[in-house]
Amino acid sequence: MRNKKVTRNFYLNHLGFEEYGRADYDGYLMMEKDKIQIHFFEFKDLDPRENYGQVYIRTDDIDGFYATLLKNGTKIHPNGKLEIKPWGQKEFSILDPDNNLLTFGQSI
Repeated sequence: MRNKKVTRNFYLNHLGFEEYGRADYDGYLMMEKDKIQIHFFEFKDLDPRENYGQVYIRTDDIDGFYATLLKNGTKIHPNGKLEIKPWGQKEFSILDPDNNLLTFGQSI
């Protein structure tokens, strides 16, 4: 993450995560949703155009989560619309403010 406040806001208000723990560590952020934790460290010099960070998150309610994101105005990756993949997963993808690719999937 380049900016802790921006990252926290995106994961809280767009994806429904909550901040994990009570300690506010300088340059470090922990977010959690449905027993999934993502930890971020500050990297102010990160160039989002060159970032290739990615995370795959499994869910049990991909359709409901996708609908919530659309309702919240969260931008879906242009190549990541919700669809069934040949490998038996229903998936979609978004980019966070630092261009980390987040792919959400559910087994079908």
